[in-house]
Amino acid sequence: MTNKAKAILIIMSRILEYPDKTLHEGFPEIEEYVKAEVGSVKMRNEILARIAPLFKMPLLELQELYVETFDYKDKTGLYLTAHELGDSRKRGAALIKLQKLIVEGGFEYHGQEIVDYIPMLFELLAHAPDGENFERLYRRLAFAVDRIHKNLFDSNPYHRIVDLLMMFVFEAPEAEEITLLENQREEADLEELPYPMLYQ
Repeated sequence: MTNKAKAILIIMSRILEYPDKTLHEGFPEIEEYVKAEVGSVKMRNEILARIAPLFKMPLLELQELYVETFDYKDKTGLYLTAHELGDSRKRGAALIKLQKLIVEGGFEYHGQEIVDYIPMLFELLAHAPDGENFERLYRRLAFAVDRIHKNLFDSNPYHRIVDLLMMFVFEAPEAEEITLLENQREEADLEELPYPMLYQ
């Protein structure tokens, strides 16, 4: 992975977190980081042009947009194993494996989100050593990001953000790989029960 791609992953790990006051007021620092780490003027301008509109929105409006875009959304949520496995019981084992991978990369995660939180995994991937497990993580994230990208409306400002990842960091997975991964997903059973549940 190129240094530019790593820099973009670090930037996106911040941009795709829940926007609090610190993030909202931190555009000058992000802009400075982009200018320092992304050598290509064309790429740098593209990144800044796409992220700047988020910071021009009032904080409350941006928070509402974020929740509407990502929270509890099947196709645009920010949890890797949810994209891969849906509502499957296999997610528990997958989360344990991800925790081991984080340790393997030499990191400790003390965040409030569970370990498959995609913005956190971007940062892990940007700093991770070379190795087959991290190459596989790259492909897994490519699948999830591609899925999010395809399911965001063009009018949503976050669509242009995720588009940067597909332009400069990830390659879209092949159709066969998408089919294979989609077949592992389990949908939540939301059907009404055939009888009333009575609690005493």
